Amino acid sequence: MIKIESLLDFFLDTRKHTEDICKPLEIEDYVVQPIIDVSPPKWHLGHTTWFFEEFILKVYMKDYAVFDDDFSFVFNSYYETVGKRVIRADRGNLSRPSVKRVYEYRKYVTEAMNTLFSEHTTQELLELLEIGIHHEKQHQELLLTDIKYILGNNPLLPTYSKEFNEHSIEKHEHEWIALDEGIYDIGHHTEDFCYDNELGHHKVYLQGYQISNKLVTNQEFVDFINAGGYQQFELWHAEGWDWVQANTINSPLYWHNIDGEWFYYSFQGLQKINLKAPVTHISYFEAFAFAQWKNCRLPTEFEWEASQKYFPWGKRWEWTESAYLPYPNYKKAEGALGEYNGKFMVNQKVLRGGSVATPTNHTRPTYRNFFQTNLRWQYTGLRLAK
Repeated sequence: MIKIESLLDFFLDTRKHTEDICKPLEIEDYVVQPIIDVSPPKWHLGHTTWFFEEFILKVYMKDYAVFDDDFSFVFNSYYETVGKRVIRADRGNLSRPSVKRVYEYRKYVTEAMNTLFSEHTTQELLELLEIGIHHEKQHQELLLTDIKYILGNNPLLPTYSKEFNEHSIEKHEHEWIALDEGIYDIGHHTEDFCYDNELGHHKVYLQGYQISNKLVTNQEFVDFINAGGYQQFELWHAEGWDWVQANTINSPLYWHNIDGEWFYYSFQGLQKINLKAPVTHISYFEAFAFAQWKNCRLPTEFEWEASQKYFPWGKRWEWTESAYLPYPNYKKAEGALGEYNGKFMVNQKVLRGGSVATPTNHTRPTYRNFFQTNLRWQYTGLRLAK
C-alpha cells in the first residue's frame, strides 16, 4: 500500500520543482516553439496541470469545478480518448492563455489535489497520483531540454543559469567489461514504481559480449570529426547518410567551430568544449556511425541492462541498438492511460540510463526511454560494445 503522506510530499515537491526550472526565464521565453519537437515552457506548465485535473480531479472529486473549459483543448497532448486538442506544431501560437493565467491554473489544481487527498484515498487513486507525479517528472526533463533548445537557437545564445553544470567527467579508468553468454533477467520485477513498458519481467539469451565502462567523450568525437567521419558514407545507414546530407550535419547539436576551435552552447552560455566530458546531443545515426568508425557497435538494451551494475550511468541518455518494442505479455492499460506508451512502439530506438536533466527519484535500470533516430535535443550520448 502506497503511503499517502510521503506521496503527497512527493507531489508537492514535484510541482514546486517544475516552477523552479522556469525561474531563470524571461516572460518572452515561455511561448517560443522553434521546432515541432520542442514545446513552449508555458505549455509544459499547463499540460502537467491538466493531467491531474483530467485524470484525477474530474473523475474522483465530487463537485469539482473545472478551472477553464478551454484548457483541455489547449493542454491535451496526444490523448485521443480525451478529445480534440491544439496540434503539436501550433503550441507556440498560444499567446493566450497568459503565463500568469497558467500559473493561477497550477495553483488552483494543486490546492484541489491537496483537498481531495485529505478527504478521499484509495489504492487506485494513489496509483494514479504516482503516475501523475512521474509524468510531471518526465516533463521536467523535457522542459529543461526544450528551454535549452529555445535559448541555444537564440542568436544571442543567452545564459540560462551560471549554476547549472552540464559537464560530468567520468574519472575512472577505461575497461571493457566482459559478460558470458547465458540467460539474463530483463524488466521490472519489484513493487516500486515503473511504467508499463518496463513490464513484463522476462528472460533473454545473450551471446558473450564486451561493453565499455565509460561513455564516449567529446575528445573521441572530435577525433571522429577530424578523421572525416561525417564525410564517409560507408559508416552510415542509408537513411542516416541522407539525413547528414539534407541537413548539412557536421558536428553534434550546439557545437560551434570558431576560428578552428570547438565551442558548445550550454546553460552557462557559449564556452569551449570540455574534451574530457561525455559527448551529448547526438542522434542515433551519429552514434551508429561513430561505433562503426571505432570497429565497435552499440549495445542492445538487454546487454545494457544485464551489465548496468558494472558501470556508472545516468549522466547521458545512451542510444542502444534496440527497436522500441513491447516485452512478452505486455498489456496496455484501459482507457486514456493506455495511450501513454504502447502506441509509440514503432519507428523508435530505445535509450537507457538518464541524463543531467533527469529529475531525482525518476530513472532506474529498467527505465526505457525512446526517440526517433534523427532527434538530438535531448542529452543523448553513447557507450560502445563489441
